Amino acid sequence: MRWVISILLCLFLLPGPAGAGQPLKVVASFSILGDMVKNVGGDRVKLTTLVGPDSDTHAYEPTPTDARALAGADVVIINGLGFEGWIDRMVKTAGYRGKIIIASRGVKTHTMIDEDHGGKRITDPHAWQNLTNGRIYVTNIEQARSQADPAGTGVFKANAEAYLKKIAEMETWVKAELAKIPPARRKIITSHDAFGYFGLAYGVTILAPTGFSTASEASAQNVGKLIRQIKQEKIKALFVENMTDPRLIERIAKDAGAKPGGTLYSDALSKPDAPGATYLEMFRNNVTKMTSAMTIP
Repeated sequence: MRWVISILLCLFLLPGPAGAGQPLKVVASFSILGDMVKNVGGDRVKLTTLVGPDSDTHAYEPTPTDARALAGADVVIINGLGFEGWIDRMVKTAGYRGKIIIASRGVKTHTMIDEDHGGKRITDPHAWQNLTNGRIYVTNIEQARSQADPAGTGVFKANAEAYLKKIAEMETWVKAELAKIPPARRKIITSHDAFGYFGLAYGVTILAPTGFSTASEASAQNVGKLIRQIKQEKIKALFVENMTDPRLIERIAKDAGAKPGGTLYSDALSKPDAPGATYLEMFRNNVTKMTSAMTIP
């Protein structure tokens, strides 16, 4: 594999380990985790995020630069639950031997039938889409930072407490906004099945033409069934996702006589100049657009 060869060729350029008093070198697998790490770690962390804004973690291919960051990291933080299918190969190739923290450790997972894998039940990896789980992520990150940098324990704890308070406030707002929508109208269509935890937590029915992974392909049968359901139930809330090809949702909307309601952020944050640049801004954007679409006559 080409990326493995490139990684091996560049590893001899690795810098030495961080010295005493230097920021902790942390690698986060994707942008949502990266934002959480920044909120907890502050200036005591030098962060590298492998899969950046508007990028698809499902389809990620490691680069030599990313491998160097991984090999020289003090701590690596991943989502787990099978989300980063490439991480084990990358860790092995880069020769990283440090701690790997699974941010989702302790969340209550749910499974769904994946028609792309023969109807098997698989674990949904998108646990951050429930803000209660987001608080578990933050706690795991804070504990990992404190273990790796005991001198910063007080800072990490204070930062985490302040951030957890903001997440709790956002969850209160999310529940209040969705409570304004009659339960029968709380239905949305998204590009792939990334909002299962959101739907279970906040009473929203989530429909998607493809499964958990953006690598899945929508079958003509599934698309046809979805179009019929949209027409029958008069679903108005159809959305593209920032890291997926919008053409499928646009075609479904056209065939169903509906109109896409904008962009949601599911597996990646937006760039700084867009409305989903942080974990909390992502929720505010998503819920605002969902509720607006749900109220269309």
